[in-house]
Amino acid sequence: MPTTHSRVGVASVCAASLTFSGLLVTGLFAAQPAAAADPAGYQNVRINEVTSSGNDTVELYNAGSAAVSISGWKMADDGFSPQSFSPSASSIPAGGFVTFNSPKGLGDSDKVVIYTAGGTVVDRVDWATDRAKPAMARCGGDGTGAWVTTTTATTFGSANAAGCPAAPPAASKVVVNEVSSDGSDTVELYNGGTGAVSIGSWKYVDNDTAHTAASISSSSPSATSIPAGGYVTFNSTIGLGGNDSLFLLDGSGNTVDSATWAAAGASPSDERCATGFRTSANATFGAVNSCSGSGGGTGGTTGRLLGGGGSLTSGCTPEAPGGTGSAPPGTQSWPGGLDVTIADDVCAFTTSTGPEGRDVSGLAFDPANPSVLWAAKNKNWLYKLVKSNGKWVPDATWSATGKQIRFAGGTGQPDSEGLTVGGNGHLYVTSERDNGNNTVPKDTVLEFDPAATGSTLTPLHQWDMTTQFPQLDTGSKDDANLGFEGVGYVPDSWLTASGWTDPLTGAAYNPANYPLHGSGLFFAGLEYDGTLHVYGLNSDGSFTTFGTVSTGKPGVMDVTYDAGTQRIVATCDNTCGETHTFLKVNASGAIVPDVTYTNPAVLPVDNLEGFALAPTSTCAGGFREAVWSDDGIYGFGSGTSSYGHALYSGTFPC
Repeated sequence: MPTTHSRVGVASVCAASLTFSGLLVTGLFAAQPAAAADPAGYQNVRINEVTSSGNDTVELYNAGSAAVSISGWKMADDGFSPQSFSPSASSIPAGGFVTFNSPKGLGDSDKVVIYTAGGTVVDRVDWATDRAKPAMARCGGDGTGAWVTTTTATTFGSANAAGCPAAPPAASKVVVNEVSSDGSDTVELYNGGTGAVSIGSWKYVDNDTAHTAASISSSSPSATSIPAGGYVTFNSTIGLGGNDSLFLLDGSGNTVDSATWAAAGASPSDERCATGFRTSANATFGAVNSCSGSGGGTGGTTGRLLGGGGSLTSGCTPEAPGGTGSAPPGTQSWPGGLDVTIADDVCAFTTSTGPEGRDVSGLAFDPANPSVLWAAKNKNWLYKLVKSNGKWVPDATWSATGKQIRFAGGTGQPDSEGLTVGGNGHLYVTSERDNGNNTVPKDTVLEFDPAATGSTLTPLHQWDMTTQFPQLDTGSKDDANLGFEGVGYVPDSWLTASGWTDPLTGAAYNPANYPLHGSGLFFAGLEYDGTLHVYGLNSDGSFTTFGTVSTGKPGVMDVTYDAGTQRIVATCDNTCGETHTFLKVNASGAIVPDVTYTNPAVLPVDNLEGFALAPTSTCAGGFREAVWSDDGIYGFGSGTSSYGHALYSGTFPC
């Protein structure tokens, strides 16, 4: 999904940041509310497309999470005062469009200003001669991005077409990056392009239509050029207040970018972040935006990797990643924060069977206690992790050094890879093989009671599916290592509400047909080919096989069910370009891929095999935690702050 970078509030980010299609589940997202009575909803409305080719059409787009009434709104150009117009609808739904024809016509070199019924400026766009022929549209996402003359047919009433120039003008890489209206009235511009941009003739204006646009070069400090990847800051000479806007115009009068903020004002500043403009507690003029807690900064950064460091302990030997591949076609950018924090101590997972400290794989938040994160280490260990000073550390009341796990009967060394929490609160762990005999596959699911005492855990039940995968039994340890890499518990309630078709009956899934399976099914990810294998794990030790699900990727390293998005998430490491595929139930009752996201760009391209999303009950500021585990604790390699660390913490929208 293209990252929204226009002025969107936290509430709208939560509802709009994920582009899941075909949402069929009752209660998945609340029904759209009625048109907002609060006129503040106007701050989510943007001019999205305009033409002066004769029909003189204007399109408005609502980037917010609630409908916005536009009853009584008006528009003006540079030749007439605000006039009423007749829109195609009286309100704009969340993520929707409204079009209208200009009441007085638009010229070759003109502007459109939109006002609320109370006279507040909503948005404005200016253009030079012939720029709005056939039309001008926002390039880079509806409601966001630079204005360009379209190279395709107009798209009024629907999403803008991919008509951006192959090489966007350098000026379109310049954005309003930070604004203050606390008295200093400071404006910061950022150039995200690869070459310097001349701004000697550029101007800016606020939303007071009585004000004349001021020249950047005549403001203080004066500036005539922005270097590639650089900043320009200046103090506004026209004053900036609460409930205001800043429009940036090039030398021909074309709108380059704009920013709008609420009545509280941009104090100490409003800064551009990955998910919209946010009020910042600390102004960062001339430097990368902080975007603390808001989903990562833009303006010259792809995110920052925070924390880490420390000396490797004796025997702690990180392992360089291997098997790097490409992300699937259509993969979208990470929708959460771009900043990531290293979230463990260096070499924190050393054990008697794994003194090198690596091989941390499966991760799962405990649904009954979101302050607990469970982790599986390949060489037969489980960890109960809790937060301490921002890091995930072993819970000393459970075990400060982790607990070793065994196969049924208390024998062997499970190659523990996947981990999930079942509906009964027990831990379910997948194993690809016995590390004591690692050339032979042993694809099993083991059930452990986390409340059991002692330093070693033996399974309450063990289900062995090895014979289903003869392709892994070649006598090679590499092939034996391509089995169950991840597992996710998926509740029956979601499967039935989503209309999943039972592959065994061809009818709607009915849990009552399988009385011994508990309250959900288990989706085990096969590293060998990226398929999910669906099982009912029965209390008598038997299991029911419900077939396979394709993830569309060559491998799967972790599987989780996320109640927040109502999706099954299949994670793949650098083998698939560090991606997460969210799967839904389609209209035919089949589980299919819906959308795939990359990791935040700041993360290393490593064997990041574990992935977990915190429950939505932990949401703060529109975001919740996402955690990754590095199977090789390699990070960015020797000498970097990430070397020797296994856990990374970021944010994901609610």
